[in-house]
Amino acid sequence: MIPRFGAPPQRDRSYVRRVGAYALLTRDGRMLVTCQSDPHPDLQLPGGGVDPGESPVMALHREVYEETGWHIRGPRRVGAYRRFTYMPEYDLWAEKICLIYIARPTLRIGPPTEPLHEALWTTPLVAARSLGSTGDRHFASLLASKIIRP
Repeated sequence: MIPRFGAPPQRDRSYVRRVGAYALLTRDGRMLVTCQSDPHPDLQLPGGGVDPGESPVMALHREVYEETGWHIRGPRRVGAYRRFTYMPEYDLWAEKICLIYIARPTLRIGPPTEPLHEALWTTPLVAARSLGSTGDRHFASLLASKIIRP
């Protein structure tokens, strides 16, 4: 059973299942996150949906690059969670299955290619308090407390 974070599903609503891959990105004791500025500033773990024909690890590499401008190496899955939410960019209610990986950012190619995203360095402790999703905060807190190790 995958733990749920956030509000429970609404009984009168249909949800589309969306699988995504997200990364705890650590380097020299710091953590790389992304800030999506629309519709309001929201700190997030870099990552996103797995496209048809794509593996979660392939999606992770693509999404991290799009949202941060960095290439990564050594992704290792450390957990998963689900949440029920409205996705305005797709105009749909989704059951998001969030696969969480830890990886190392190795090479910055340039700025994020995804519009309205900015890559930011912080500490795992600050991320555990600041990320917009309770599930993301949970995994950042495991990293900050060294339960998850890079």
